[in-house]
Amino acid sequence: MEKRKLIWYWIITGLLSFCIFFGGLTQAVQMKQTLDGFKPLGYPTYFISLIGIWKMLGVIAILIPGFKLLKEWAYAGIFFTMTGAVISHIASNDIKAQIIAPFVLAIFTVLSWYLRPADRKIAAVN
Repeated sequence: MEKRKLIWYWIITGLLSFCIFFGGLTQAVQMKQTLDGFKPLGYPTYFISLIGIWKMLGVIAILIPGFKLLKEWAYAGIFFTMTGAVISHIASNDIKAQIIAPFVLAIFTVLSWYLRPADRKIAAVN
């Protein structure tokens, strides 16, 4: 069972990391298509770049060995960013198929966090 859990962890974490990192990269370099997707939300351009940079750093934190507390913060940040994206689109009446991706990525974030191996978790203090 533990081996299957590890395989699912890496599949989900790999997909999550790929999507978040390259999405963050398109935000950081301000690709036109990405900026167009943010227009209905009314966020300033500098904010889009900042979120993109933090997304890329979050993925790096999740993937590198060690730094368990940093991983916890990275998972939380990615979850807040993805759920915030869904809520932002709903609040601005920009409800399109594009809210599916951040919703699914929020779920993948929780699954990756839950399935992570013991050596990537902070030990419980009793």
